Amino acid sequence: MTGSVTVVGLGPGKEAMVTPEVTNALARATDILGYTPYVERIAPRDGLTLHPSDNREELARATHALELAAEGRQAVIVSSGDPGVFAMASALFEALEGAPRHLGGQIAILPGITAMLAAAAAAGAPLGHDFCAINLSDNLKPFALVEHRLRMAARGDFAMGFYNPRSASRPHQFARVLDILREECESERLIIFARAVSTPQQTIRTVTLAEATPEMADMRTVVILGNSATRRVGDWVYTPRSAELPA
Repeated sequence: MTGSVTVVGLGPGKEAMVTPEVTNALARATDILGYTPYVERIAPRDGLTLHPSDNREELARATHALELAAEGRQAVIVSSGDPGVFAMASALFEALEGAPRHLGGQIAILPGITAMLAAAAAAGAPLGHDFCAINLSDNLKPFALVEHRLRMAARGDFAMGFYNPRSASRPHQFARVLDILREECESERLIIFARAVSTPQQTIRTVTLAEATPEMADMRTVVILGNSATRRVGDWVYTPRSAELPA
């Protein structure tokens, strides 16, 4: 049997948000590779080998999957959300670029529902017009670049989705993010803190930028900042589909 590597998104947490295509790929897999909490979502079964690993072992994980495929195995790499959004799809191609002997092998990327999109749906439609996503972690880029992109996105009046806002190793950086946003945006701009989206622990909290504090976010939180037109309608938050050039 010809081997393959498939990279899948498990969605934000709720099993009903795993696509049928991904479910089928998991059922065919001989090997599951991924960050330990994601691998733990996969039920053991006969003929399946689980390969959990640390969060910062992406390239080693991707290389291992390519090697398994070369042996004729059906390797599936699991990510949360969508594998192409700050996740394992890019890591796989980076590993493939460094190991061209694996070029020509069977590779598939299966999309999933991102935490950002699940959070937006739970809040209403804050991403209803142009938006961008920014990973606030500086593990793979300098924080100065994060700051630059924040300012440029704010000046372009994009709604923004923020991944990895605040961790135990980076407790101070989200405070800096909020300071930058307050420098570039009006104080009444709406900002949404969506924690543990699609799980029983889900909380959705919307405040103004002036009211936001760093402690409202952690690594299980997706933060969405509206654009200048984003507003409330009842309990919902939405961004209109139309826009005009600012005066």
